[in-house]
Amino acid sequence: MDNLFLLILTPIIGALFLLFVCQHAIAKKAALILSLITLGLTVPFICQFDASGDFNYEQSYPWIAALGVNFHIGIDGISLPLLVLTNVLVPLIVLTTFRKPFKGNFYALMFFMQSGLMLVFSALDAFTFYVGWEVALIPIYFICALWGDGDRIRVNLKFFIYTFLGSLLMLIAILYLHQQVATNDFEWHSFVSLDLDAVTQRWIFWAFFIAFAIKIPIFPFHTWQPNTYTHAPAAGTMLLAGIMLKMGVYGLMRWLLPVVPEAAASYGQLVMILCVFAVVYASIIAIQQQDTKRVIAYSSIAHVGLISAGVFAWNITGLSGAMMQMVNHGISVVGLFFVLDIIQDRTGSRDLRNLGGIAKKAPRLALVFLIIIMGAIGLPLTNGFIGEFLLLKGIYEYGVWYAVFGGLTLILAAVYMLRLYQKTMLGTTSERTENFSDIAGVELYTLVIISALIIYLGIFPNSLLHISSASVSILATFLGR
Repeated sequence: MDNLFLLILTPIIGALFLLFVCQHAIAKKAALILSLITLGLTVPFICQFDASGDFNYEQSYPWIAALGVNFHIGIDGISLPLLVLTNVLVPLIVLTTFRKPFKGNFYALMFFMQSGLMLVFSALDAFTFYVGWEVALIPIYFICALWGDGDRIRVNLKFFIYTFLGSLLMLIAILYLHQQVATNDFEWHSFVSLDLDAVTQRWIFWAFFIAFAIKIPIFPFHTWQPNTYTHAPAAGTMLLAGIMLKMGVYGLMRWLLPVVPEAAASYGQLVMILCVFAVVYASIIAIQQQDTKRVIAYSSIAHVGLISAGVFAWNITGLSGAMMQMVNHGISVVGLFFVLDIIQDRTGSRDLRNLGGIAKKAPRLALVFLIIIMGAIGLPLTNGFIGEFLLLKGIYEYGVWYAVFGGLTLILAAVYMLRLYQKTMLGTTSERTENFSDIAGVELYTLVIISALIIYLGIFPNSLLHISSASVSILATFLGR
């Protein structure tokens, strides 16, 4: 079965079923089964994928004929890794919620979001892409607003306003491009074939870029992110950091660079400066944090800053590194937030000053946490090593000094990640950690799977790189168009 439309539709069917499940014990088991079904349906797409660079599994149906809108979907080497990442992480995120009393409505929102994400990663029609973009936003807003903590309403309102305004700018650009297409459609092929003048390309660049930069987020459009990550429920934070921010990077690669290549080249240096600055700026702030979730929130800004710099280096090496590191970051950040959620549940605190000595009480947790942190730092034989190496090499090809400052991420990430490990796992136990119990059951299985993925991709990076290599090479050619 390789019907892409059915794959996107499956989580929606699951969500409609889960809306009527009120008992949390049944809801979580049903959500896991349904998410595994979606993952199972993804396997044929991987096995039968043609990595030549062309779009696979294309389907196109007339949708709004009067406007020239077609429900046109398909995947290539840039889409497939993110589609697989989405469908691998959703079951893992469901597993992380087994300790929580969530009812079916929580999982229904998660599945609606999953469908929106898959639509974003497979849309070959700009209007369809925009619909998926908005469909993915609305469920996560309600997840964070209804199940978050602290000042969640104000924080999530800021998040929603930021992303909605960015989406509005993108919609304006899409509608303008549609007016320039002689065939009156929203097709990706039609958009990239347009011969736009330099002035038009520049304002369309900013309309698209701001929308994508907010979602990623790239400095200075990042201010919504730390508070949203901090006050969202753990599963919501995992969805945001693990999958949703990849929508922005994907948007850069699929829509911005090919559609307005001249403007992207003109403003590339400015964006590179913003990205590299974000790496250093966010890393320094992460080192100073006492709240464990804020450490990872700022570390995420630094990591995606480097990924975005790799995209705008606009060479095969940088783009390949960005593709790999998007997947790596998604896996690692879900593991990090899950470990921190376990610690918070056991101790009632996220403050590093209240923690310490957990390794003595929970050696299994300490071991898997160390593997995940090593992956986040980029230690050899972990997933982060190859991704960061390719990114820095690609950025070096763009400019030496960008690579020098971008390379500080290797040092600064080691500082804040090892500090996080030291303050939580090492030293003497505190009053809150004295009776800390080790992970077992679902917690152990989930973290072992994440650790195994980190090591597997570190040892066999070509299992991912060969999928995207041809599509990345094609994308790189748009620079000289």
